[in-house]
Amino acid sequence: MTNRYHRREFLADVGRGMLVASIGPALAIDLGLAPTATAAEGPERLTFGEMEPMVALMQETPIERFLPEIVARLQQGVDLRRLVAAAALANARTFGGQDYEGYHSIMALAPAYQMARELPESQRALPVLKVLYRNTNHIQQLGGRSREVLHPVAMAGPASVPPTAESLRDATRRADMAEAERTFASLAQGPLDAAYNDLQYVVQDYIDVHRVVLAWRSWALLDFTGKEHAHTLLRQSVRFCVDEESGLHRRKNGGEEALRALLPGLLDRRGLASRSPGDRRPDDAWVERMCHTIYASRRDQAAEAVTEALLEGVAPEVIGEAISMAANQLVLHDPGRTQADSAAKPKGSVHGASVGVHASDAANAWRNISRVADRRNAYASLIVGAYHTAGQTGGLNPRPYPFAEHEEKIRNVKDDHLLAEAETAVKAGDQARACALIHRYGQLDRPSRPVFDMLLRYAISEDGALHAEKYYRTVTEEFATTRPAFRSRHLAALARVTASEYGHPAPGVAEARRLLKVESIG
Repeated sequence: MTNRYHRREFLADVGRGMLVASIGPALAIDLGLAPTATAAEGPERLTFGEMEPMVALMQETPIERFLPEIVARLQQGVDLRRLVAAAALANARTFGGQDYEGYHSIMALAPAYQMARELPESQRALPVLKVLYRNTNHIQQLGGRSREVLHPVAMAGPASVPPTAESLRDATRRADMAEAERTFASLAQGPLDAAYNDLQYVVQDYIDVHRVVLAWRSWALLDFTGKEHAHTLLRQSVRFCVDEESGLHRRKNGGEEALRALLPGLLDRRGLASRSPGDRRPDDAWVERMCHTIYASRRDQAAEAVTEALLEGVAPEVIGEAISMAANQLVLHDPGRTQADSAAKPKGSVHGASVGVHASDAANAWRNISRVADRRNAYASLIVGAYHTAGQTGGLNPRPYPFAEHEEKIRNVKDDHLLAEAETAVKAGDQARACALIHRYGQLDRPSRPVFDMLLRYAISEDGALHAEKYYRTVTEEFATTRPAFRSRHLAALARVTASEYGHPAPGVAEARRLLKVESIG
């Protein structure tokens, strides 16, 4: 059973269980079903029932004692899923989707857990401990529990007009945090899948990688926290979007207006929003052409192309594959940073907040949302996903990595030595050589698992400028859903990014290895 179908069954169950009578007092407060009040947020503290002690531990344990305490809990039988759930709730309560490092930490939790499942049992905790350490350290740097952002939403009494996705979007466009919070809390009283679809009207209203990835990763975390904490996790997206809208107002940025005018017309074209998804699966040449169209076109042109493909009955999965491949090309065409942004992102690097990594993570999120959304939002996610991916080729290399000269330099490397040579190149920070070696390996009829095992080691050990976990998970997911003719491109991109991020060890990993008695990773 795939994760996608597991989520659909989970949503159906959740949708039947979100009525007030069945959720208990703690969730009723969180959802805003407490006694009538007039403020957007009441003075009460947000608490999480039986999860509260573990959540508090994530916020309150001094960082110098944090990893020993967590490892002790693991040895006592606490499982990784529970730790991930507690960290997610601690993060949401502290930051509320409004802190850069905060939302990067919560977005890394589910990917870290999936990475853990690829490791031997004795090492499985490492990627999770890495992100837990980052999460708690930043919580404490910002003041811990004394600086919590999320509090229970207090309702203003029955509304004369029922809240809708459009009213949530309108409150967000006005940058009215109180009204947006109240509206979403009211929407969340109904089935969770409906509330998530309502949230998409806000997510689709502007293109920003963190906007869409936070919306997707928060949803994925419901598999860890359970439905009773859905509102806590999803309201982060509302707050993020309101904050972003406030910034647009301050800057008088009209960049959002084009998308807001374009999307409704595309969804209305020949009744697209009411059509059943097509099942046509074109050949590799079609996918290559659509990939190039999205990569090389203006944003409106890419959105138009995807709309026409949907109208022609092309399967949404195939369109999503082309979007993913276009984002992958942004990684492979990236010339690297022209100057150092920081010690963690040196000149020439392509990891962290680079055009290709951001585009790939965003495309992956748009695709995943399209898989769990209703018909209207599934189509809108693909259209906006193409719009988001396109229009970013300015300043990029005309040719993708690996260049012909990169491939010529490895021509004499024997096939059996490709992986070992690639690891040496990664540790030398040689993006071109690592990319060429892994691209060639990917074109051979050999298993991909050894490549992922090697690159996984460094996705865990290196800091990755907050993006290592998400991007590794993006590539593994996209590789699995890409047709064989194009898979080597995903491997090559991951090798390039891994070589770029090498040399900046992640805080906490060395201590975690010592506590777990892990000599080497993988």
